[in-house]
Amino acid sequence: MSFTFPSVSITGTGLFTPPESISNAELCASLTASVEKWNAEHADEIAAGTLVERSAPDEEFIVKASGIESRYVMEKSGVLDPDRMRPRLETRSEDQLGIQAEMALPAIRDALAQAGRADTDVDAVIVGCSNLQRAYPAVAVEIQDALGAEGWGYDMNVACSSATFSMQAAVDALRNGSAKCVVVVNPEITSGHNNFELRDFHFIFGDACTALVLERTDDAEADGVGDRAHRWEVLGTKLATQFSNNIRNDFGFLNSSEVDDREPHEVIFRQNGQMVFREVCPLVVAHITDHLESLELDATGVRRFWLHQANLKMNQLIAKGVLGRVPDENEAPVILNEYANTSSAGSVIAFHKHRADLDAGDLGVICSFGAGYSVGSVIVRKA
Repeated sequence: MSFTFPSVSITGTGLFTPPESISNAELCASLTASVEKWNAEHADEIAAGTLVERSAPDEEFIVKASGIESRYVMEKSGVLDPDRMRPRLETRSEDQLGIQAEMALPAIRDALAQAGRADTDVDAVIVGCSNLQRAYPAVAVEIQDALGAEGWGYDMNVACSSATFSMQAAVDALRNGSAKCVVVVNPEITSGHNNFELRDFHFIFGDACTALVLERTDDAEADGVGDRAHRWEVLGTKLATQFSNNIRNDFGFLNSSEVDDREPHEVIFRQNGQMVFREVCPLVVAHITDHLESLELDATGVRRFWLHQANLKMNQLIAKGVLGRVPDENEAPVILNEYANTSSAGSVIAFHKHRADLDAGDLGVICSFGAGYSVGSVIVRKA
């Protein structure tokens, strides 16, 4: 006797965009002041060859190298302060809502409104993001409590692929009956782990939070809730990981216990950008191609690719590798010019903002990729 898995659908998405935005011009001005000060303070070491002079930023370079023009952040003044170069976030007491939960709630409620569900309909919360503000209690459990939801919640981290990995976990939970209404939420405060003091990294990241509601398709249809125009059936999910040190963040609770002191720049975000570009692009092309083939789908039949928003050239190369030609912006929409790299939230922001024009039956691919290396793809069809 054959067994068919229950169909699962995305029934709503939500987005929280922080209130403050930083342009490339603002970012370059603050880093230029910081670099000039640092080079002057370390002039003797630089002259002696024991330190390397820091390079000033270049607005034109940022756009050319990445396609990024601005980014949203939770706190702007600290990032632009040449003496600080990181957000200035108020310390919160234990009885105050955490900052990631605060970002998550409006995104979740937007997604629930699309799905036609109430806070209390949720019975599972999965938080997936690159960096969590604490080890425990889980941010997901805090969000569950704030919603007044039953069931369970947990946090997970697969860096920039956390959203797609969380989506597969949600699909599995719905198929095996351990949940009926799952919220996947990605509260990314990337400004907290970015290195704003170095030219190669300072422009890359921005803050945002995305949310998705996933349910069994039969439940959504039977209840007649939500807007069918927002409903997308999940045809398949596929995940892959391959170890690499080319993107790394070593900040964690063991830092203070290490015998040898490390420079601050060694424990926050860093990457070998050229190696990442060279190794990740073919990995993602093969991943998407194999996933489509496993479902007996042809890439030419995919109406839209919602790719991880890290670098414009990477996205163009990946889409070209899958399609066999350079895609137009309608086929692979870009939001990183406004949002920059929002880690796991990027592909979901693209999906949230660029799907309303598609027709019933249209196919799309949500794909994320990043540190690990990790790659996740979710193939969907509009209801």
